[in-house]
Amino acid sequence: MIYSPAEDSWLLEKEITEFLKRIRNKKRIKILDMGSGSGIQARACIDAGADRTQVLCGDIDENAVRILKSQGLNSIQTDLFSNIKNQTKFDLIIFNAPYLPEDKQEDKESKLTTTAGQEGYELILKFLDQAKSHLNKKGSIILLFSSLSKPKIILDYAKKIKYTYKKLGEQKLFFEKLFVYELK
Repeated sequence: MIYSPAEDSWLLEKEITEFLKRIRNKKRIKILDMGSGSGIQARACIDAGADRTQVLCGDIDENAVRILKSQGLNSIQTDLFSNIKNQTKFDLIIFNAPYLPEDKQEDKESKLTTTAGQEGYELILKFLDQAKSHLNKKGSIILLFSSLSKPKIILDYAKKIKYTYKKLGEQKLFFEKLFVYELK
């Protein structure tokens, strides 16, 4: 199941576009759009001046990967970094992570696009662990998560494993707040 762009996607797209405006040589940066889904973030990078050949989309859903490839985007099927070579490094890793706590009523396919674990942060912590070995020394991660994901746990864990971070943006919705952070 492909995650259709919604408020979280649009907030992240806005923050990525702003982030890339501050980078001088966009054509040379190597970008990974993790959990690419519809490809909205990869296209935002390309629209902001990144070289299409330097943007890689990764998604767990093989149908999403097929559609991304049909749109001319470099794409691979992967469960987080499982199919990304160990020595591959990126200057920017983007992740609009599934960030909701588990809903026992939700079907298995929907859970892949929305659920980050029983508490809503477990997948994000796993991503942060794995991303460290794929991030260039001066690289950045742009990560979106929700107030429902227990942000304090995510940020405390990021600090514990030696990331620095700053908030790039936030948006209040009816029952939650969305946050976009840059981690280095």
